[in-house]
Amino acid sequence: MTKLNPSQAALADGLLNAGCIKFGSFTLKSGLTSPIYIDLRRIISFPRLLEQIGAAYLPLLQNLKFDRLAGLPYAAIPIATAVSLQGNFPMIYPRKEVKTYGTKAEIEGEFHAGETALVIDDLATTGGSKFEAIEKLTAVGLVVKDIVVLVDRQSGAKESLEQAGYSMHAVLTITQLLDYWEENGNVEKDKIEETRKFLKGG
Repeated sequence: MTKLNPSQAALADGLLNAGCIKFGSFTLKSGLTSPIYIDLRRIISFPRLLEQIGAAYLPLLQNLKFDRLAGLPYAAIPIATAVSLQGNFPMIYPRKEVKTYGTKAEIEGEFHAGETALVIDDLATTGGSKFEAIEKLTAVGLVVKDIVVLVDRQSGAKESLEQAGYSMHAVLTITQLLDYWEENGNVEKDKIEETRKFLKGG
């Protein structure tokens, strides 16, 4: 079991208290019923938590080489902004829908072909949305090597990205969070067990 450092522990508490991670019965996009629901879009209503999250990304960024951050719409744009402010990194983001007027930009912000963009996202599940964004970024001449997320659900994203030649880094994994909440009694043991079983595919 990996122990969380004090800032990770504060983040785990903050995410739970803000309702960004809920336990119960939830229907997922896939139609499956999940005992856990992760909604990191709520972070924007908690400025202190958002600031903490921005700071939590910085240690992972220290050893990575990049020219600008690329926040993925929509949930990760506030997170990437927080990281940008904390580390003074320039930021861009690929649009979900291409503008049909004005500059018709697919990527917002200033960048130059040949630069390296570090992808910032909130959550990693299968990696599908990451590949879509990487395609948009590389189409305009940017180089992508690394993706950094807040929570890795450990559902195959890291592996599929690695197979394609990218490295994924996570501030926290779902295993770390569940272990921490169980150890500290934040969440009932049966809910933790049910979630572990679901995440293993059983």
